Amino acid sequence: MEIAEYWRTLFANWPDNIERRGMVLSKQGEVVSFENFLVSPGLLLLERSAPDASGARKAFIGYDSIALVKMPTTADLDDFLTMGFQHARPRKPNS
Repeated sequence: MEIAEYWRTLFANWPDNIERRGMVLSKQGEVVSFENFLVSPGLLLLERSAPDASGARKAFIGYDSIALVKMPTTADLDDFLTMGFQHARPRKPNS
């Protein structure tokens, strides 16, 4: 699976109990803070709470251009299971 599909899956399966806000860092180094978003097969639409320096409140980004997503949440890790994450298998003790 391409990395773009992982990002799309993450946003498409965002848990209802976690606020839809955070920051996306593009591969070009641009940081886009968001307060909400919409998904489509190829693009993510981010909504800002305040306009950026050019007056834009909405930003479209291709999933393949996302380098990092940061979230200001205190949610438990189990809340992220719906996004496709899973617990790692426990290591076997050395014999």
